[in-house]
Amino acid sequence: MGEDFIRRDKAEVILSKIRDNFPKVKLHFSGSTPPEIFVGRVNYPNVFSGILSPDLKGDTTVMASPEEWVEKNLSIEDILAYRGQMIYGRQVTNVKLNKSLNNVTQELALSSKPVSTEFFLKRVPTLQYSSSRISTIMANPAPIDRVLLEENPFVEKKVDYIVGDYDVKSTDALKELYNSKIKISQMQKLLSAGLLGVKTQRRLVPTRWGITAVDDMISKDLLKKIKTYKEINEIMIFSDEYNGNHYEILFLPGEFKFEVIEASLPHIDDLSKENLTNQKMGFWKDFEGFYGRKDYASSVTGAYYANRLAVAEYLERIKRQATIVIFREVSEDYYAPLGVGILRELMRKAFLKNPEKAVSIEEALKNIDSRIKIPIKKFSEISWILANYGKQKKLGEFFNLKS
Repeated sequence: MGEDFIRRDKAEVILSKIRDNFPKVKLHFSGSTPPEIFVGRVNYPNVFSGILSPDLKGDTTVMASPEEWVEKNLSIEDILAYRGQMIYGRQVTNVKLNKSLNNVTQELALSSKPVSTEFFLKRVPTLQYSSSRISTIMANPAPIDRVLLEENPFVEKKVDYIVGDYDVKSTDALKELYNSKIKISQMQKLLSAGLLGVKTQRRLVPTRWGITAVDDMISKDLLKKIKTYKEINEIMIFSDEYNGNHYEILFLPGEFKFEVIEASLPHIDDLSKENLTNQKMGFWKDFEGFYGRKDYASSVTGAYYANRLAVAEYLERIKRQATIVIFREVSEDYYAPLGVGILRELMRKAFLKNPEKAVSIEEALKNIDSRIKIPIKKFSEISWILANYGKQKKLGEFFNLKS
């Protein structure tokens, strides 16, 4: 949604939460990493990469799990408190995996449980953070000298098998891991750590790229089957909300088409429908037809692929295809970007509910309008799908007209 940007007053709130939980550590400490790794993208192929860990032992999984954040309905304050406790020990490394820290990073990426780890820093952590719409907030960076594992990582058999297969392509590896119920967030770490793909082609993958790549590849694979299924025969609406992100998901009878439209509520006191009707505001949208996209969804960016994966999972579950329009309304409550993982999990959660039904698009849009603040007309009038829905005749309908 737009560029990576945080208002100054909100940035101060985020920093205060980081400061309140800033770990008072020395150059040498031990802690249980969730496990959490991060690979940067600036100055590629020589990027910052490293490991995040608090200076405490125990089950720290929740500190780096968007799946748990949404499941437990954690507030932004709770999540920032967790992120503020972690230290990001990092060093500049080439993506060709030629440094010892990369070996430990890879071992941690293999683990599905927290791992006790010993850190030796060159300097104490800096009180600062960086943010992205795609990956979650990173705080307290510190240059690292070396890191040692104090226990063996817990590696699931399927992960160990796939990582050890140097002849399987990364797309096939991800498909097999997904079918084996490995969490999306761990699959993203495996790809980012350079543990998937043909041996000669393995590289560190910037976390931001890896997150979107996994969502994209898995959803594309699911859609191959989905596009052979029968179309749904009724209009359905799903909705849910989390930390200022409100989703309305409209399913229409038809072949698979997909569109995401996002908008942020303006920073004004009067958020009534009447006032918002007259307000100018920015919208971001991306879409694809039955034959997919050929370029990156540069407007909605990573959220587009996270949304598409959640939709594809639902369609695969009901063994149907459909035409889908997603409306996302973002309020000021979402003042700290938490990454697209929470959006994927929020939509997965929405699809666990029974959908509302409508007999017409007009009725469906009126239903949606009752739950959002921005008038639905502002969304619908820029929708590519709604502008073209029902206008293109199917091949069967064409022949019926000719007979």
